[in-house]
Amino acid sequence: MNILLTGFEPFGGEAINPSWEVARAVQGHIIAGALVQARCLPTSFGAAPVALAEALAEVQPGLVIALGQASGRTEISIERVAVNLIDARIADNAGERLQDVPVRAGAPAAYFSTLPIKAMRNGLRAAGHPAGLSLSAGAFVCNQVFFELQHQLAGRDVKSGFIHIPALPEQAARSQPTLPSMSLAAQVEAIKLAIAIALTGDEALASGEPDEGAPVA
Repeated sequence: MNILLTGFEPFGGEAINPSWEVARAVQGHIIAGALVQARCLPTSFGAAPVALAEALAEVQPGLVIALGQASGRTEISIERVAVNLIDARIADNAGERLQDVPVRAGAPAAYFSTLPIKAMRNGLRAAGHPAGLSLSAGAFVCNQVFFELQHQLAGRDVKSGFIHIPALPEQAARSQPTLPSMSLAAQVEAIKLAIAIALTGDEALASGEPDEGAPVA
């Protein structure tokens, strides 16, 4: 089975994006017998859905996890729901700043992740990785891709969802020293474990109270 793991190109004046750094570090790994195939998505409202559809068609995955950067978050943040809304605080990399428009006109108001999110959170925590569940993937390109992913895979037997990850230490050093960050090595190990749990869906890890990460814009 193929696993599609996506990240984004840098945006907002950043030189790097941890989501793509993590995804490409896991490219080619075999996890629980499945091959990870990483793809970098443009941080663009117009181009991201097209690139996602092309990646899905090419890879034909049995599992999809999309990664995105959430500066300010302190943990591996597993998103629960994608909303049918774009309301950008900043322009995308194509210079578009869409506001108060749907991701897809006529589509449902929201889609839930189909990943075993509580098992993933609990398994990550048990292994020493800071992790939590989030009820807001924001309203920028991350949420758009999450919504598009769930829409395109609706009704298909493919687990899919979105994970936000913190900034890297080098980003914090360049912008604001107090910005929460996590090393690339720690993020890579956490995402590899998250993939393994998503593949096995270990129900023994699925209990626990809900929690919610900080919202992103």
